[in-house]
Parts: sequence; C-alpha cells; structure tokens
Amino acid sequence: MREEMAQREAAELLRGQRKPRSPHGWGLLVALWLLAFYEPVVTEGHLRRKNLEFIFIRFSAWEFAGCDKLWAGLVTTLCQRIREHFGALPLSVFHVLGTRPRFASGFSQREWILKKGTCLRLWGLLLLLGVGVAILLVALLVPGIKDHHALKVVGSAVASLSGSSLVLGALSILKNFMVSEKKKIERLTNSERFAGQLGFMSKIRGEVEVLVDFLAFMEVFERRRLRVVLEITSLDLCYPEKVAGVFNAMATLLSDANAPFIFLLAVDPSVIVPCLEQTGCMKGLADNGYLYLNRAVTLPFSIPEMGARSRLRSVEAAIQTREDLMYRIIAGNVAKNRGAPAAPGRREADAEAVAWIHEAFRCLHDGSDVLSRYLPDNGANVRRIVNTIPITLRLLLHRAAGAGAAVSPRAAAAWVVLADRWPCRLSWTLQCLEDAGQSVPAPDPAAKSLWSIFLENVGELSALRQPLGKVLSLDGDPELFQAFLARDFPFSAGEARELLGVTVNLDHSIRHQMGLLRGLGRL
Repeated sequence: MREEMAQREAAELLRGQRKPRSPHGWGLLVALWLLAFYEPVVTEGHLRRKNLEFIFIRFSAWEFAGCDKLWAGLVTTLCQRIREHFGALPLSVFHVLGTRPRFASGFSQREWILKKGTCLRLWGLLLLLGVGVAILLVALLVPGIKDHHALKVVGSAVASLSGSSLVLGALSILKNFMVSEKKKIERLTNSERFAGQLGFMSKIRGEVEVLVDFLAFMEVFERRRLRVVLEITSLDLCYPEKVAGVFNAMATLLSDANAPFIFLLAVDPSVIVPCLEQTGCMKGLADNGYLYLNRAVTLPFSIPEMGARSRLRSVEAAIQTREDLMYRIIAGNVAKNRGAPAAPGRREADAEAVAWIHEAFRCLHDGSDVLSRYLPDNGANVRRIVNTIPITLRLLLHRAAGAGAAVSPRAAAAWVVLADRWPCRLSWTLQCLEDAGQSVPAPDPAAKSLWSIFLENVGELSALRQPLGKVLSLDGDPELFQAFLARDFPFSAGEARELLGVTVNLDHSIRHQMGLLRGLGRL
C-alpha cells in the first residue's frame, strides 16, 4: 500500500498537478487560516485526483480485552491516532470553526470559498469591541464627561459583550485542545448514569462524524485522498461478547457510505465463528457465524498454504530472535577475564548445549532435510517450536549428566515438531505405551516402534472420537503423521520414554484424560 501511495504521487506530479501540502510547519498556519475563514469545496478536479495517503492505525484487541467496552477502545484508538497524525490544534479549531466540504455547483474549480457570515460576525464583534473601548476611554479620560456614569455603563457593556464572545470562542478552542476526543469518549463510557441512556451511541457517533468531516476537510487542503486503515489483530484472544462488540463498532463506523475507513481484520475464522454464535448478534441468521462473516467482510482473503521457502524464512526469522543462546558463554568469558569464580564444568555444559541447539536449528533450516517439510504453516507454531527446542535439548543433556544422550539433536528437534503437530495422536500412543508397561505380565516393548503401537490401538482411539473430539482437532494431517512415524522418524518405544521426560510442549493432561477414558472403557 505504501508503494501504491508513492507511485500514485509520482504519477500525479508528472501530470502537472499541484504538489500536496502538509499541516505542519508553515502549512499549519495556512491550514488554520483556511479553517477559520474559508469553506472547502469538492470540485471535479479533486474527484479526479488519483494520489492518496493511507493512515495506518494498528488496533490490538488484546490490549483492551480487560475493559468493559472493547468497541470503545477501537473508537478511542482511532480518534487518538488521527489527532496525533494531524496535530491537536487543527482538529481543535475544526471543532469550533470548521465546516464539512460541500460539492461544487457545475464545473467550478474553486476549492475555497470565503465564509462571509463568519467574516461579518468577526468584523462586527471587533467593531463593537472597538466602539465599546472608545466610549469607555472617553468616559474615563475626557474632562467634563467623567461624571457621566451612563457612558461608562454603555461602554463597558458593549466592550464586555463583544469581548466575551471572542473569549468564549477562544476558550472553546482551548477546551478541545486540552480535552481530546479520546478523553471525551472515555468519560462517556465511564459514566454509568449516561451509558444507560439512548443518547449514548449518538454521542459516540457524533464524535466519529466530526472526525470524518475533518478528514474530508484535510483531503481538500492536502490535495489528495485520505484513507484510514485500521488493522485489527488479536481479536481471537478475547471473550465472545467483546468480539461481537468490535464487529458492531465496525458497522457503526462504516454506516456512512462516504466514510474513509478501511478495516483489515486478521482473525482465525475457526475461533471467531464460535464466539459470534455464542452472542446475541446471530439472531435472524440461523445461528450461522460463517454467514455473519460473509455479510460483514467485503473482501475475504485466506492466506494460502505456506511453501517450502516461506517455511524456511519463517524458521530463520524465529531463530534470529534467539540470540540469547550465546549470552551465557559470553557472560562466562567476561567473568573469567575479570577473575570471577565459575562453577566447574558449567562453561563446558553450556558450550555443548549451544552446539546441540545450533545443530538442531541447522536441521530445521536445511531445505534438503526432510524435517523441514513437517514444519507448520502458522508462524506462531514455528516460534513455539524454535523456543521449545533449546529447553528440550538442555534438559536432555542435564538428564544424561555427562554420560552422553542416546538421542541426537536432529531427533530431539523432530520430537518437538511431532509433539507440536500431533499432540492428540502422540499422547494416545504414549498412553498406550505406558499402559502396556504396567500390564501383568509385562512384555518389554522397548524395541517396538511408536507407529506399530499406534496401529495396534487406533481402533480404540476411533471409538473415543466423541469425548476426544476437541483434542483431535488440534492434530495436523493424519497422512503426514503416518509418514513421519512410519518412514522418516521411526521412534522406538525406548527413545520415546527417554524423550517423554524432557517434553515440555505436550500437554500431559491430555494423556491423563485418555488414561481415564481407557480405564472406564475396560470396567
């Protein structure tokens, strides 16, 4: 979008159009002068302008999840960012003196028309103020007239009335300068007495309409189109009623056909749809959250499946955030140079752990390694894997205690990927392995592969689809699970037992629930 802005700007300048201007520096004085004494006009030439400016506003719903009215956080963020972008003074003056642009009659190219009424009122007030001050001075200073109290009263009254009108206007501007739109809305939302009245939403709507009119004014002033782009993220981390509130706020802001707002809604529909279906906003839509989304979203865009190169770039970006892997060695070297005592063997253990972690990351980032093909498409899952591998490897080396771990760094990284991609199927296999070890007589299944154990008990898992439905939905592609365990990484039962003690990215409550269901089924 920024590239589109630059291209359109350059194209307009090549066409010989006037250069856009900004309400900063000298442009601020020009903007204040036009705000006070001129009325903007939308001409045919303005409508033909192709250059535009996007004002990006990022709204993280999670930051406002704790407040009672999440939608109010969206509106206050919008007001605050626009105020910061253009400055508080132009917006404050617009509240008092500004007017919404009107469309030109015919093919007139005049973009600014003098506000004759405002000028006449101003000159009239200044004239009355001058007359009142003159009468008052005459009544106070001219000999022979000092005793005429009537002139003093008339002069002071005329000067006070005209001066008070000017002072009230200045105070209104000062008030809007000191009290932002964000504070006004927060004051409204905090007032329980006012929140229950019918005029509550109309007040909020009024503040938004002022912003829309101000943006229309600034379009004519800056000689380009303006679009406010609100990026809404983290909505799928909020409560259902908060999610519905944000959708209602979006509908309120977009109710005006000429509203210069563009909403970029980054959500997971599988999470948002159940939230919408739990609230009252679905009445009349047959409780279908997908139908509601289809009516609310005008341009759906589902991110395509991530390719091999994109996966590797995602892994590289996640690994680059783990620069802390070298900090302990650096700190140990600094302490050594300063003569500080160091625990024996600590530096060697840290060096070995870092070497293992780097080897595991190398396997993840190697496009020729089969492990990279099993990386998830979701960037959040990739970061979880990258953050989990160092912990798993350090725990594995600590448990080995110098005897040497029986599992390689590549195998440990593959185990972390397995636990992240298929937590339900892996938990089921591990529970079956644990139950087999507790049976009497207990055969030694250490040499058996995990895939063979899964195949022996997959029928029982299929019978428990209903109670384990939500946990099963966490798993990835079942065919990839088979290829992972049966062909590419055939973990044995003995390796699984060794790795289970250092597995931190697998919810063990899933396995406990499965053990309870198996026990109840065998009663």
